[in-house]
Amino acid sequence: MSDNADKSTQSKGFVRRHGAKLVASAVITAGIVFTLQKGGLTLVPEGGDFQHVRWWTLPVYVLMIGVMSYYRAVRWRYLLRSFADVPKRRILAVSWIGFAAILLMPFRIGEIIRPYMIREKGKVSMSSATGTVMAERVVDGLFLSILLALALVFVPTISPLPEKVVGLPISVTQVRASGFVMLGVFTTAFVTIAVFYFARAWAHKATLAVFGIVSKRLAEKLAGTAEKLAAGLHFLGRGRDAGGFLWETTLYWGLNAASMWLLAWGCGVMHADGSAITFGEACAIMGMLGCTILIPGPPGLLGVFQAGIYAGMTMYFPLSVVTGAGSAYVFIMYVIQLVWTIAAAAFFLVGNRKALSDLSHTPGLGNDGGGDGGPDANREMLGGSEPPPPSIDQRSAANS
Repeated sequence: MSDNADKSTQSKGFVRRHGAKLVASAVITAGIVFTLQKGGLTLVPEGGDFQHVRWWTLPVYVLMIGVMSYYRAVRWRYLLRSFADVPKRRILAVSWIGFAAILLMPFRIGEIIRPYMIREKGKVSMSSATGTVMAERVVDGLFLSILLALALVFVPTISPLPEKVVGLPISVTQVRASGFVMLGVFTTAFVTIAVFYFARAWAHKATLAVFGIVSKRLAEKLAGTAEKLAAGLHFLGRGRDAGGFLWETTLYWGLNAASMWLLAWGCGVMHADGSAITFGEACAIMGMLGCTILIPGPPGLLGVFQAGIYAGMTMYFPLSVVTGAGSAYVFIMYVIQLVWTIAAAAFFLVGNRKALSDLSHTPGLGNDGGGDGGPDANREMLGGSEPPPPSIDQRSAANS
C-alpha cells in the first residue's frame, strides 16, 4: 500500500514539476507534424518508397549504431578521471540509461540522469559530474558545428537551390545560416568555460564588472555557474585524457556520419544523375540534424528529428528523391535509433534494482526529496557547497 502511495506521489510530483514542459512539447510536436503533412510529407512513408531499399544494409547499420553508441558512452571516463576512475561497464550502463531518458523525456529533462546515477559520495559529486556532462555537450556541439560549417562551404549543393525546405515553411538560406549560427554559439560557449577554467579569478571579476551593472546577484550567479561548468574541463590539463577523449569523440561522430551515409545509400537516396550520396553530404545532413535537435524537444524528438534530416537532404537531392527514397531513409533511421536506444537502456535496467531505484528517485523527475536524491543533491548540482575548480597556477603547483 505504501509503495503504491509513493509511486502516486512521485507521478504527481513529476506532472507538477514538468506539466508546462509536457504541454509545450505536445504543442511543438503537433505543430511540426502538421506542417510536415501540409507540406506533403508523412511520418510513415508509402509502401512504394521502400522499393529501392537494400535490406542487408539495415543490420550493418544497427551494428554501426551499436559501436557508435559504445564510444559515445565510454569516452565520458576521460572527463571523470579527474575525480575518480569509474569502471567502463558502469559508465556504459549509466550512459545508455541516460541517453534513453534524454530521448524519451521532453525538453531534455533526462540530462540530470547521468550525473545523478554516476555520483559517488567522497569521489564524484553531483556538481562535478554535471560539469563533465555539460563540457561534453559543448565539445560535441563545437565538433559538430565545425564539421557542418566545413560541409556547407565545401560540399557542392544542387543548383539552383530550392527556396524552401521540403515540407517546411523555412527557406534553405535560413537553414544554411543556422549552421553558422550554431558554430558561433558553441565556439562562444567553449571559449567562455575555457577562460573560467584557465583564468578563473580574472573571468570572475570580468563577469561581475559587466553583469554587475544590471544586477550584482545575477553576476555572482552567472560566475558561479560558469565556474562549476569549467570543472568539466579538467581533462584538458591531462594529456592522455584529453587525447583519449578527443579521439573517441572523433570515432563517435565519424561512425555516426558513416552509418548515415551507408543507410542513405542502402535506401536508394541518390542525385538526379543517378550518383550515390557522398560522405560529405552525409556529414552535412548529420550537422543539420544536430541543429534541429537544439530546438526544445518533444518526447522521442518526434517531428524535430524528421525536420532536420529533410532540411539537410533538400540541399543535395531533387524533390522526388527527398519525398520518395528519402522519406523511407528518414523513417528507417528514426525507428532503428529509437528502438536501439530504448533496448540498450532496458538491457541494463532489467533485473538491476539499484539502477531502477536510482532512476525512480532522481531529483526533479517526481521525487521531492529524501535520501541521497533529495534537496542536497539538487543543491549540489546547482552549485551548492563544492568549491570552484582550481586555477591553472594552483594545478601547476600541485603537479610539481
